[in-house]
Amino acid sequence: LEMIGGGAEIIDVGGESTRPGHTVISDEEEIERVCPVIELLKRETDVPISLDTYKSKVASAGISSGADMINDIWGLKNDMLADMRETIETAKIAGIADDRIILDPGVGFGKSYEQNLQAIKHLNRLDLLGYPILLGTSRKSVIGLTLDLPVGERTEGTLATSVIAAINRCMFVRVHDVKENYRAVRMTEAVINA
Repeated sequence: LEMIGGGAEIIDVGGESTRPGHTVISDEEEIERVCPVIELLKRETDVPISLDTYKSKVASAGISSGADMINDIWGLKNDMLADMRETIETAKIAGIADDRIILDPGVGFGKSYEQNLQAIKHLNRLDLLGYPILLGTSRKSVIGLTLDLPVGERTEGTLATSVIAAINRCMFVRVHDVKENYRAVRMTEAVINA
C-alpha cells in the first residue's frame, strides 16, 4: 500500500526467489505463499496485481485468486537464453494476444556483468519488436558490481537505469523504491515531452 501511495501502478507478488542459486519450493508451498496475499491486495486496492511465477499450476491458482497478469521469467519455456522472437512465437501459439505481451530483457538472469550492461544499453532494439518493454534492474548485482555497493545502497544506481529506461521509451520499470523512481521517471518524461 505504501508503494501504491508512492506511485506504483502495478504490484508484483512472488513466492519463490528467482536469484541465481535460489531454493526451489513446491507448487503447493508457493500457492500457499502468494494466493492469500493476492486475495488481500484485491480487497484493499484496485491496482492491477502481477504474479511472478514460471509454474503453470501456481499461475492458474493465482489467476483464480484474482491476479491480473503473470510475470514469467522463463518466457513460457525453461530456457532463459531463448531468443525473444521465439518467446513471442510461443506466446502466440499458446493463444496469448499481442496486446497481452510485455517484453523484459531479463537483466540479471543467466547473464554476465557485461551482458547485463549491454541489455540495458540496447533497450531500443527490443522496441523494434513492437511490444511494450519492462526493465527490472532494481538493486541487482549489475548495479552492485558497477558501484561496488551492497544491496541496501543501490537506490541511486537503480534511479540511473530507470532514467535510461524512460529515455528508451520503456513503458514499465520494476522497482523496490517506488517513490524515488516514480519521481525520476516523471522528471525524465517531462524533459522528453517538453
